[in-house]
Amino acid sequence: MATSAPRGGLLGRVKPLDAILATAEKKSLHRSLGAFQLTLFGIGCIIGTGIFVLTAAGAQKAGPGLMLAFIIAGAVCIVAALCYAEIAAMVPVAGSAYTYSYATMGEFLAWTVGWALVLEYAIAASAVSVGWSGYFTGTILNDTFNIALPAYLTAGPLALGGAPGGLINLPALIIALLVTWLLMIGTSESAKVNAVLVMIKVTALTAFIALTLPRVDSANFNPFLPAGVFGGFGTGVGAVGAAATIFFAYVGFDAVSTAAEETKNPQRNVPIGLVGSLLFCTVFYILVAAGAIGTIGGQPVMGPGGIPFPTGSEELARQCAMPQFSEALVCSNEALAHVLRQIGFGTVGNMLGYAAILALPSVILVLLFAQTRIFFVMSRDGLLPEVLSKVHPKWRTPYVVTAITGVIVAVAAAFFPVGQLADIANAGTLYAFLMVAVAVMLLRRRDPDRQRAFRVPALSVIGPLTIAGCLFLFFNLPTSAMLVLPIWTVIGLLLYFGYSRSHSHLGQGRVEVHEDEAHDLEPHVPGIDDPDHKH
Repeated sequence: MATSAPRGGLLGRVKPLDAILATAEKKSLHRSLGAFQLTLFGIGCIIGTGIFVLTAAGAQKAGPGLMLAFIIAGAVCIVAALCYAEIAAMVPVAGSAYTYSYATMGEFLAWTVGWALVLEYAIAASAVSVGWSGYFTGTILNDTFNIALPAYLTAGPLALGGAPGGLINLPALIIALLVTWLLMIGTSESAKVNAVLVMIKVTALTAFIALTLPRVDSANFNPFLPAGVFGGFGTGVGAVGAAATIFFAYVGFDAVSTAAEETKNPQRNVPIGLVGSLLFCTVFYILVAAGAIGTIGGQPVMGPGGIPFPTGSEELARQCAMPQFSEALVCSNEALAHVLRQIGFGTVGNMLGYAAILALPSVILVLLFAQTRIFFVMSRDGLLPEVLSKVHPKWRTPYVVTAITGVIVAVAAAFFPVGQLADIANAGTLYAFLMVAVAVMLLRRRDPDRQRAFRVPALSVIGPLTIAGCLFLFFNLPTSAMLVLPIWTVIGLLLYFGYSRSHSHLGQGRVEVHEDEAHDLEPHVPGIDDPDHKH
């Protein structure tokens, strides 16, 4: 459909919400989900990569205070999730926060959100690839086949100062490229397979809790906050610094928010499902952290001035190579399996490693898919070159952007450590969530009478809390991660003013909304396109 050219000015290009909703109304879905189903769906979406791969990084930042970090991150997620739910139910179309921003705050700010999401999904996929590499190297190669890859093939050199001996993380590079290839040729995931993977993950973590909690030694929790609650601006340590990193373990709740349009009595059931699933996962995560730290200890390796060495740093790698730290939780690349081996459950530890190895590639696929979807929608809006939305004649997938994304993800996974990657991904995520909260408040003011399947209760409190919570976590990331977002944004602005603004379809007076076309052209991945996928 087309409309007349929009208003001028930097913030004047707003895509008409009615044009976006016209397509969404054609795809109205049956309301069938109750509160209990939505809660279970949320648990499946949230429990995934972070708890498997970031436990060691979180412990290095906060020690036993990692348990407090889970509470802080979970609280920010709850208020952000409520904002997400209202706008996702109103604008149930592809593009996520990018589309919401386009319809409320205009093209310029929507571009910054879309650009941040591109960073978030790509770097998150890299982080998961590195996490998978740790379990593959430790569980499959070392413990199952007694094969030891040389250090220069299992770690990248681009940590904060460069981990000694690291050249390239070969397993991470290979898994990222393999998943990219699968996505390019259009291989679909099975919703049933993913349901099985969720059961494997939850069962593995439940077994971990059951085996570790009876063996907890309270002495391992002292001191509880070795780096304090606030480690200091830019250090990324302390309980809040760990929360900013461990936030990665909660990402996925937005999939619950997008199920609002399929929920019976959404005003009641959506908050129950969102808050219930986040509370369950928070308790679950705290128990996992308590089991890991309480059995073998989780005190960080301290540097000068009583500040923990940065995760992924040369100094930490050097300390971890010393005999007194070589078996420490904070030095493990496969923390949970490592803990079980240390307390005499080597076979179960390997089984948990196998669970991570099986489950994590599907998470990489979903993240890559989501990233290419954002690129695809932005390209189709004219903000990126149209070649990026070119569809392969046989595979029916946007193969150009998928290949470009996959190579970038693989290179990042090959050369950076998981903790740094998670922090960078979180920077983009926190910005996107903040903008969603702003969009919800703006829509309430500008269009108060529009039908809303779900309304955020006490938005005047929840909205500002979301913004404050996102800013709070962002400013407790390490300085290097905080700087990546503005640098990435500057690159994006150069691209926007150099290309996107003049090629924008909306700027040329064309409003084209064909979300159903995007749905048909791209490979079907449950969880992005339907509510049955859980990761």
